[in-house]
Amino acid sequence: MLNDTRRRAEGAAFFALFVLTIPVANWMVGNVGTVCVPNGPCLVPVGPSLTAPSGVLMIGVALVLRDLVQRRLGAGAAAVAILIGAALSAAVAPPSLVLASAAAFLVSEFADLAVYTPLQRRRFVAAVVASGVVGLVVDSIVFLYLAFGSLEFLGGQVVGKAWMIALAVPVAAWLRRRDARLGLAPA
Repeated sequence: MLNDTRRRAEGAAFFALFVLTIPVANWMVGNVGTVCVPNGPCLVPVGPSLTAPSGVLMIGVALVLRDLVQRRLGAGAAAVAILIGAALSAAVAPPSLVLASAAAFLVSEFADLAVYTPLQRRRFVAAVVASGVVGLVVDSIVFLYLAFGSLEFLGGQVVGKAWMIALAVPVAAWLRRRDARLGLAPA
């Protein structure tokens, strides 16, 4: 009973954080960066000679949070979080960006399910990394094409999201060890 309560409480926290990453990322694309392209995104450096729309930093985190929501609450909760995040985005970003973001998240969610779901019970950290890599590629292609009609920033998107996923690996490893110690099973 205590473990089920803990799982749901942690799931609710991951859910809220995941929901919030979506509007924050969409707001960042139009407002935060070292340079803002006229009628285009604000960009941040993500590597030598590589830039990406600034929301990339939040989306890398969002891809990991999506896995944590699925681990604690199930895949359906992750899909609901995407829809709520997209709805909140409508208050801070243009409709075209909101639709591109929601579509990218939903399409990458299906890719995530194909990779993360079968791996997560046995190899949680590997599942987070593998689904993150697949998700970041799918999300980047769909988002860039729908939002800007171009894949010009694809390299930067991939690198920027990969940095954020790499930073999350120690947290996922810690969570896996803690779950095993506490006897917390995935949803």
